[in-house]
Amino acid sequence: MLMRLQNMTVSRRKRPVLNDVNLTLDRHELVGLIGANGAGKSTLMEAALGLLPTAAGHSNLAQMNASERARNAAYLPQSREIAWPVSVEDLVALGRIPWPGSGTAISDRAAIDAAIARMQLQTHRKRTALRLSGGEQSRVLIARALAQETPLVIADEPIAGLDPAQQLACMRIFRELADEGHGLLVSIHDLGLAARFCTRLILLSEGRIIADGTPHEVLRDDLMQRAFKMRTQRIETTHGPIIIPI
Repeated sequence: MLMRLQNMTVSRRKRPVLNDVNLTLDRHELVGLIGANGAGKSTLMEAALGLLPTAAGHSNLAQMNASERARNAAYLPQSREIAWPVSVEDLVALGRIPWPGSGTAISDRAAIDAAIARMQLQTHRKRTALRLSGGEQSRVLIARALAQETPLVIADEPIAGLDPAQQLACMRIFRELADEGHGLLVSIHDLGLAARFCTRLILLSEGRIIADGTPHEVLRDDLMQRAFKMRTQRIETTHGPIIIPI
């Protein structure tokens, strides 16, 4: 099991944000974490990684030391800040720090090159990352997480800010990674892409998991009403379902 959260409760400023969350994630799963703004999605990810204290319960990842955790889980936070004027190649190479070569071994170079190619950044690799567009910077940071070559990838709204073609490309890559044996937990607001690419969806509402299952099981009208206070219309196409908010 790559990730196991048991009875996890998190409070911020003495206010409960997550309540008694139980969640497991294993290889070959692309799990979409969905819910309204403020439902607790980012808090769940941060607490799972031990970046926030828990009021109760525990996470197997949080119990690891920092080095072990970095070799088991790559994390792409919602904030996409790049602090230094480094090249795309050097920024992606930071993903290799947890490993013995720290970016200089032959295996490190192979991982860096593969991540850059996978995110279609070959023509940008020598450019200063700060001079790229916001969407391009997001792709560079996703490449850094991929270069880490961890069994588990946790990504908080990774396709936010990407154009539609890059959103599709990114979700295809995530699905490929799951098919290759990785496990991924990805928060996403596009319900159509979640339905099309995710193997499983977790629906959060007011800090609690109210549904956990296949996209067909979770994207029900009654659950959408409860979580988002809206109805949806589902249209089946040859390319996958389209979910329209009403």
